[in-house]
Amino acid sequence: MKKKSSLKKNLTLFDVYAMSTGAMFSSGLFLLPGIAASYTGNSVWLAYLLAGFLILPAMYCMAELSTAMPKAGGTYYFLDRAMGPLMGTIGGLGSWVAVVFKSAFALVGIGAYLGIYLDLPFTLTAIILTIAFGLINVFGAKETTFLQRILVTTLVVILLAFVFLGIKQTGLAEAFAPEVDHGEFFKTGIIGFVSTIGLVFVSYAGLTKVASVAEEVRNPDRNIPLGMTLSLLTATVIYTLGTAVLIKVLEPNALYSSLTPIADAGRAFLGWVPFDLGVILIVVAAIAAFASTGNAGIMSASRYPYAMAKDRLVPARLSQIGKFGTPTMAIMLTVAAMVLVLLLFDVASVAKLASAFQLLLFGLVCVAVIVMRESRIAYYKPGYKAPFYPWLQIAGVLISFWLIIEMGILAIAFTGMVVIGCVLWYQFYASGILERRGAIFHVHQRLGQQKYEGLERELMTIIHDRTKAENLSYEAVVARSAMIDFRSGTYGLSEIKEALKSEGVAKFNIKPKILDEITAKNKLYLHPISDHVNISYKTHKDIKQPELFVLRFGPNTTLDLPSAINAHTLMFLVVPPKPVGLDLRLAGHLAEVVQVDNFELRWLECETVREMNEMLMRDDHFLHGPVKQFPGLLAQVGQKISDINLPASCLIAIIERDGSVIAATPDIKLLETDEVAIIGEPTDLSALCRSK
Repeated sequence: MKKKSSLKKNLTLFDVYAMSTGAMFSSGLFLLPGIAASYTGNSVWLAYLLAGFLILPAMYCMAELSTAMPKAGGTYYFLDRAMGPLMGTIGGLGSWVAVVFKSAFALVGIGAYLGIYLDLPFTLTAIILTIAFGLINVFGAKETTFLQRILVTTLVVILLAFVFLGIKQTGLAEAFAPEVDHGEFFKTGIIGFVSTIGLVFVSYAGLTKVASVAEEVRNPDRNIPLGMTLSLLTATVIYTLGTAVLIKVLEPNALYSSLTPIADAGRAFLGWVPFDLGVILIVVAAIAAFASTGNAGIMSASRYPYAMAKDRLVPARLSQIGKFGTPTMAIMLTVAAMVLVLLLFDVASVAKLASAFQLLLFGLVCVAVIVMRESRIAYYKPGYKAPFYPWLQIAGVLISFWLIIEMGILAIAFTGMVVIGCVLWYQFYASGILERRGAIFHVHQRLGQQKYEGLERELMTIIHDRTKAENLSYEAVVARSAMIDFRSGTYGLSEIKEALKSEGVAKFNIKPKILDEITAKNKLYLHPISDHVNISYKTHKDIKQPELFVLRFGPNTTLDLPSAINAHTLMFLVVPPKPVGLDLRLAGHLAEVVQVDNFELRWLECETVREMNEMLMRDDHFLHGPVKQFPGLLAQVGQKISDINLPASCLIAIIERDGSVIAATPDIKLLETDEVAIIGEPTDLSALCRSK
């Protein structure tokens, strides 16, 4: 089997935290507080605090979808699989446009702080940085996130020091007391305060960017929700306390007109630090903030065209993985678009308008969670579930649309134009070549309409990537599976049950009544994992380890089973109740294998049980051949299987001796004339072939 190209899983919890945190701290803290304070005065810190709470529905929904479908493209992928490719196109292209503008604006922002000490052209500086970060992204996610770690660590340490010293200067209780010079606590009333919340809300928008690289995250079930939560806590604390300090140490006119409010505040209460080092460090933090936003923006934005290209919504070349394991063409396109934006547009103005589109996406993501849950697809198994369903999701939709309205007519018009552009692209480029539909059709199916089973198969194949710990159990299950090959005759449910019970008792010592229970007519449901292969998987409390029955029906057979029309292969998987989700992971592996190109032809050509068994193995986790072929085994001929020294993950699964297949039990002695099937991690299998 030829393994499909895919992105490497290099991102850790710290990388998730660094990407989310770095994507938030730029204009939201280093440019925006002065403008926000001019609208609402003393209550600006409360506006930031409440905005942090308002992002929670979108964050929780994004975390749920990211752990259920950790695939490149984030918002695009979620909307596409939930509501179909048209909504996916709007989410993908729209997200790409919005992130490109926001990232370009962040890099322009570096000039404002560099301008404190250096006279550099803003646009040229931003273009050079865009190209530099683009090259780093091409060289690999590891290199990109290593830079992101440095930038974010520098940023957070300096900002926490700023907040700590500022609070020490003003006093914690006094920091939140209203300043007379800034007027009433709600300077322009509740309406002005609410408008300010909408203004500063976009400061948290970068929090969910990490969803676009979810495919590259290790253990996404834990690392994505935890990383986003830690990031939001960091941002909320720094935003809230930081703006409270600004109100205390800067005069109203100085704060309201400043493009560098943090630096100005640092100069006001850090004057005692020699060589102007306090302000210099704040400038360093600002540069780190803008740079981390730009760097994370290029990384996340490039995953939208990459994911869409895999689904044929944009040209296929954008899905190519370069020699460094990154989507090179998609990154190059993103960098080129950012350079054009910097040359042709007033980036600051358009970036603010793009924020409205991001709010629309937040609302749609909340809708996507509702659709996925109401579809009741068995394979939708998020590792993290958003709480308070469906009220949290409904609140998220209402918050998003309320904030869009607060942003004004220009923002609404820009959002509408982007949506129309995405619809036209879909209509004229992709609508005629796609059959894929979203989970919303499964909701329709409950109302008597049509559903799209391709989504079920796709979600099944995703499951095994989420937890790698049980991967090798797949090979072990296949190695000891019962392969039943029917060459002629007619087979209905009763004949199939008898075959399962016969093999179950003889091969697995499974009691007949257990197989009767899991194949009962009212409980039997066969899921299609390819055009002609169906699977039934069940858990049972009396099953100690997972077992697989594979039934193949030849051309001279008739399968009298209405639930498996046109099937030539049926699989029955029985597993213990724990670990939870093992049935879906194993079924996901089987789906991945049977959907490989030419599987059908090769499968039907298999003449022996051994050949059938090997067909279901994943090539990179499986070796087969005579003992003489493996130097590490040849030196241990004559020993019991239990005494043979193998690399850590390797296991002798099957022994073929004198034309018969025998189980590799611990007491069997290995002979030089044996042929063996060995399973293990690819690196350990390579070591076994080399060892002597």
